[in-house]
Amino acid sequence: MTRPLRVLIGCEYSGIVRRAFAARGHDAWSCDLLPAEDRSNHHITGDIRDVLNDGWDLLAVIHPPCTRLCRAGRRWLSGPGFMTPPKSLPRGRTWESMQQEFMDGVDLFVTCWRAPIDRIAIENPIMHDIAKAHMPDDLPDPQIVQPNQFGHPEFKATGWYLKNLPRLQATNQLPEPERGSDEWKTWNRVWRMPPGADRGKERARFFPGMADACAEQWGGHALQELAARPSQPPHGRTPANRTNGFSMPVNS
Repeated sequence: MTRPLRVLIGCEYSGIVRRAFAARGHDAWSCDLLPAEDRSNHHITGDIRDVLNDGWDLLAVIHPPCTRLCRAGRRWLSGPGFMTPPKSLPRGRTWESMQQEFMDGVDLFVTCWRAPIDRIAIENPIMHDIAKAHMPDDLPDPQIVQPNQFGHPEFKATGWYLKNLPRLQATNQLPEPERGSDEWKTWNRVWRMPPGADRGKERARFFPGMADACAEQWGGHALQELAARPSQPPHGRTPANRTNGFSMPVNS
């Protein structure tokens, strides 16, 4: 019998994707700087980069900071030439802080992409030219999907950068409403959110239908691969059980 997958869900505090994998029998853990919203003991509060070597079969990074990497953030890096100060900056920000935020985003993305894990999916929008120039040569173009392909009546283009995982297949495609209609405006809920303290968190909240598709399709693909080859532990350190964020030997 094929063993359950050890799955790390990065940059997730809600537990939506973690629970989707766990519901299919996998040893799934989420990791985020924020504590788990559902108070699960299968959540690691901390920097995902500290646990990438803990022997995972699959890594899915759900919503890493992308503000400076996506095309909408290009204007803050778009002075004359390549990555030079723009004419104006967001209120209270300095050019040095914007550069640092950009490089922090690059480091997190690249470190996750290069993690010693066989199967990797990183959610991120299409990147601007400066961000692309800082990416690994083996990074493919993202697969762009919409939540309405998975039963959610909403628009929110979601990009998946995939390593050794199949492209997601739609599971419940909803017909799109007429552009400009009241229903169409409702489908744009994410983009019409008013400013507020929790706006960023709510815009980052994942869609359960898409989470189920990730768990079913990627988890199923990984199980088929493991079943087709001799039993061996995943890359990284010796697989460990985790209790409240601390590694414990399997046989302890």
